[in-house]
Amino acid sequence: MKPDRSTRLIHHPYQPPDGFGAPQPAVHKASTIFFPNIAATRSRDALDRGNYTYGTHGTPTSYLLEQRLCALEGGKHAMLAPSGLAAIACVNLALLNPGDHVLLPDNVYGPNKALALADLQRFGIQPAFYEATDTSDLAAKITPATKLVWLEAAGSGTLEFPDLIEQVKLCRSKGILTALDNTWGAGLAFAPFDLLRTGDGSAEALGVDMTVHALTKYPSGGGHVLMGSIMTRSDALFEKLATFHMHFGLCVGMNDVEAILAGLPSMELRYRKADKNARAIAQWAAQQAQFVQVLHPSLPDAPGHAAWKKHCCTPERPEGAAAGIVSIIVDDRFSQAQVDAFCDSLQWFKIGYSWGGPMSLVVTSSIAATRSTWPAHLQRGKMVRLCTGLEEAADLVADLQQALNKLT
Repeated sequence: MKPDRSTRLIHHPYQPPDGFGAPQPAVHKASTIFFPNIAATRSRDALDRGNYTYGTHGTPTSYLLEQRLCALEGGKHAMLAPSGLAAIACVNLALLNPGDHVLLPDNVYGPNKALALADLQRFGIQPAFYEATDTSDLAAKITPATKLVWLEAAGSGTLEFPDLIEQVKLCRSKGILTALDNTWGAGLAFAPFDLLRTGDGSAEALGVDMTVHALTKYPSGGGHVLMGSIMTRSDALFEKLATFHMHFGLCVGMNDVEAILAGLPSMELRYRKADKNARAIAQWAAQQAQFVQVLHPSLPDAPGHAAWKKHCCTPERPEGAAAGIVSIIVDDRFSQAQVDAFCDSLQWFKIGYSWGGPMSLVVTSSIAATRSTWPAHLQRGKMVRLCTGLEEAADLVADLQQALNKLT
């Protein structure tokens, strides 16, 4: 019996041929995924990236991105999340239980700190904060209940660079898990799972236990996609994280995955351009009397400069690598209204959060509101964060100069 036209439109016989190749991979979108037989519905494991069960667990498109991210950062297992913050929340909630203690650097990404102080405490998980570049302070804050230490390199806003090697050694000696927010490094500035650069691909190499990465930033590159990732080399950690990830339905859209895949090939070029622009701005800003401190890890007097050189400078790239972010602390003799006017006067820097896109961005930030105490290594003043895009460095510096002229 010949089926009706409407039936033929649904049960179409065409299947794409094997061996098709193109620069961009195919996009596989699905909620329902077909099984060859009923036995397969019972035998397939949703955590096994070698097969498919349901759209929330992934398709060939999301599995491809996960594997490319592993190649970028040096992990073995990766999971995608709807945002970088969702990835952070997944790590916290998958691994911590009531009564556990978690340590975060005092310069940690603001939403991670807010999550810890509000929701984690509500769930009976106790957070505490350590000085980001002081390994002895981290050691002093560890308790028998400490189960997880968050690391950031460089830290949010004020960009202190810690000695990750010493911090990871300390935590490993005490059997404490480490999670690194690697959005700034992006898998390009240093190797988070091989901090000693030995080329050792084993789980025993000196490295963090997990990374999270806001793919919203450099992997996307367009300022138009929200996504995060979690990565590990540990099979046991992957099982814990992926099980929680599955239970909470932390899935992503395949069109967004397609956009990230399209951005990856140019990611290193864009990272280097943003880095070059940020250094040009940092060097210019360091000469301006209105700024009492310029924060960028490449500057010799920057907090954590020696650690940045240790982790991010190699014989092949002695100049090192750094994300396109520079923060400036404006002299306290200027009012907040004057600093706001300085930012409002900028033409090429758009006012907005996030970074890693084609346009340069500016926001103000209150150090007093985000830190437990005012760090001794930071000058008193009002902070402005500049995130560089892909414009010409000379144009960005000229824009800052004209706005600075109005400030004075």
